[in-house]
Amino acid sequence: MGSRWYVYLLRCRDGTLYAGATPDVEARLTAHERGKGARYTRGRGPLALVFCEPHPDRSAALRRESELKRLRRAEKLAVVARARDRRIVPVS
Repeated sequence: MGSRWYVYLLRCRDGTLYAGATPDVEARLTAHERGKGARYTRGRGPLALVFCEPHPDRSAALRRESELKRLRRAEKLAVVARARDRRIVPVS
């Protein structure tokens, strides 16, 4: 049985959106903020978590992450807006 994984979107200082997957969102955000996360987010802080959704396992999370990364910016923002409407993530 796998552990729960999460897919998340970060808004970078420059307004771009970054998608990632992790079993520990807080630890991953800390890593991003310290410049130890993805190369893309280095130097783009401060970062804001704008979307986070749970998945039953790593495989499902990585599929969803890939799906999000293929979306255009407007589509990603629509995902964020729907999540806020459903109160899945806190409004920041």
